[in-house]
Amino acid sequence: MIHWIGEIIFSTDLLISLGLAVRIIMRRRPVGVSLAWLTVVFIFPLAGSAVYLTFGELRLGRRRAVWAERIRQPVDRWLRSLQSRKTVDWAAQGPECEPLAKLTEATFQVPALPGNRLQLIPETDGVFRALIADIDAARRSCQMVFYIWHMGGWADEVAAALLRAAARGVTCRVLVDAVGSRSFLRGPLAAKLRAGGVQVAAALPGGLLRAAFVRFDLRMHRKIVVIDGELAYTGSLNMVDPRYFKQDAGVGQWVDAMVRVQGPAVEGLLSTFLGDWALEAGEGVEHLTASGDYHPLAECGPSVVQVAPSGPIESSDAILRSLLMAIYSARRELILTTPYFVPDESLVAALMSAAQRGVEVTLIVPGRVDSRLVRLASQAFKGDLLGAGVRVAQFHGGLLHTKSITVDGEFAFFGSLNLDPRSLYLNFEITLLVYDRGFAADLRQLQQSYLEDCEFMDLPQWQTRSGLQRLKENTARLLGPLL
Repeated sequence: MIHWIGEIIFSTDLLISLGLAVRIIMRRRPVGVSLAWLTVVFIFPLAGSAVYLTFGELRLGRRRAVWAERIRQPVDRWLRSLQSRKTVDWAAQGPECEPLAKLTEATFQVPALPGNRLQLIPETDGVFRALIADIDAARRSCQMVFYIWHMGGWADEVAAALLRAAARGVTCRVLVDAVGSRSFLRGPLAAKLRAGGVQVAAALPGGLLRAAFVRFDLRMHRKIVVIDGELAYTGSLNMVDPRYFKQDAGVGQWVDAMVRVQGPAVEGLLSTFLGDWALEAGEGVEHLTASGDYHPLAECGPSVVQVAPSGPIESSDAILRSLLMAIYSARRELILTTPYFVPDESLVAALMSAAQRGVEVTLIVPGRVDSRLVRLASQAFKGDLLGAGVRVAQFHGGLLHTKSITVDGEFAFFGSLNLDPRSLYLNFEITLLVYDRGFAADLRQLQQSYLEDCEFMDLPQWQTRSGLQRLKENTARLLGPLL
């Protein structure tokens, strides 16, 4: 009897594994990702199949699909209206800028728009002071989306400013990730905001009952604030005061930067927020735009800016294409900062080839991160980069959380995007491509300030680590596509 039960279980597992193998192959994901999932499915009987069905596919749910279709028409109208306004003088920019902008527009349908004023705010206290002042000056609306809202310090001051704004009749909407902000959503502050007239919604709610229909590890990782439809903030900072956030993680305070945006690029950030809010709160975009915030904005500054809202709704490698083109276009200098560095093969090849053709490539990462598995996987890639001539700088002033790239001092990437599979393929992210030497210089100066608190990795020293440590790192590297 037991023998027959064993054969039935074995046959069932084999049939399920073969069926999922065909499914994985036909989805044509990146080769490394497909091979990793095939390994999981065949090595771990039944459990591997269950893990794949839970985490292996981009399932956003039927309700989100229906609402995505409902909001598509007004968004398309806005995108068509931009075509007559993309009057960029590309001759005044670097030679790599126009091709990159064309590729990004083809992918995200959002063109680069001139006439923006950008203020890079390089430290947390300055961000919160400016943000609270702008909320206190708001006349019509305050709209924000964050991955994490953590109570305490500056975050509570922002909540108080939102309550003051709501009390004077300003429409206030707060969208936070259901997992990243779980304690906030269940706590007294969210209840207080709702009672005070602030609309609070959870993005991408999870749970066991939803797991069969919605992949619950797809997360809302964007950081966007839009006030009165006229100015906006974006970057890497969650709604957290670093003095109170993850103090027991052993990595020091988180180090972030944000940019304050005025001009036509605000429309792209607002459109991104409204689409996210409509999907999660079930409100039509027509209703959301009735306040008068959704209107063309006049040019007010020198920066050409392109908004790239990436996520699993787009093609799976949408933002990666733009990123790779930027790296391959570098001629002199390429500097990248990211807290989580678990690249795929194409990104590693691009960085190595840049260094080998004479570009000074500098990768700035935290000396310590809050994930042991990510740290091990990241270490496995650094030796290859060091061997190719990439300078790897480890920041020791806290957990460096700023996500930024500068290329030749000509243009920059700035936003919420990490250089890991989760950000590149799974999370909803927001990135600004800024074609402006002035902003690139400001960001380059911030990156230089990080370098002053860094220690550069030494290849000979790195090669002396133990065989056991190498085994741990290379094992973690195999799991990189699944992290």
